[in-house]
Amino acid sequence: MERPAWAPPGIDISMPSVSRMYDFYLGGSHNFEVDREAARKAMEFLPGLPKIMQANRAFMRRAVRHAVDSGVTQFLDIGSGIPTFGNVHEVALAADPAARIVYVDHDPVAVAHSRAVLEGVGQAAVVPADLRKPADILHSPEVTGLLDLDRPVALLLVAVLHFLEDSDRPREAVAELLDALAPGSLLIVTHASYEGIPVEQERAGGTVEVYRTTRSPLVMRSPEEIARFFDGTELVEPGLVSMPLWRPDSPAEEEDPYAFSGFAGVGRKA
Repeated sequence: MERPAWAPPGIDISMPSVSRMYDFYLGGSHNFEVDREAARKAMEFLPGLPKIMQANRAFMRRAVRHAVDSGVTQFLDIGSGIPTFGNVHEVALAADPAARIVYVDHDPVAVAHSRAVLEGVGQAAVVPADLRKPADILHSPEVTGLLDLDRPVALLLVAVLHFLEDSDRPREAVAELLDALAPGSLLIVTHASYEGIPVEQERAGGTVEVYRTTRSPLVMRSPEEIARFFDGTELVEPGLVSMPLWRPDSPAEEEDPYAFSGFAGVGRKA
């Protein structure tokens, strides 16, 4: 198997990675054949997967602008993946040149590519760490050096919590992160769910099976289960909704049916 020149040494290119699959869905070039193969297999069951990823990205950009409009200019993006056009730092810095952004991912390709993209951007950094270990993130030199946790921070968990099984204690991880953030901080979440997918659950389950072959199985949760991640915050209008329905820039009825797969919300810490 040929290793591309940009691939960091020591990574396993025989196992699909969800961040590199995501990059493939969005038309990126930082993925391996093993990622493309898994992504194509997943798309046999859900051909609209790229539309779902685009809806995630579009919501994230609207939520970042909302944060800046609300006076929150510090961003902690966990499970940030491989930067593609219109990433958090681009949106945030366009809205406020004084914004500060820290990306966090455990995929070495995502971290290496983020470092390359952020070269010369003093207000942004990347941390190689895992959402399951909040203390590693909070005490990292990048977070302590760039972010002031005594002031509100927007915590982004976009398309990442559904890769944590309940045994990974994702709710405890989110609670620990929120606990470290100042009042007025925002929790920005998207999460996969069987509700809203425009095919029967049995067929969508085929995609879930494909992800089971990766190191990050896909965990579908109900809206009620997703809402529990927002404990300790107050959901801002319009609450927990399908991604295109959260403060849309254009009429939601113009969206692809697949864009309504999964849920999005923003909570404000009291």
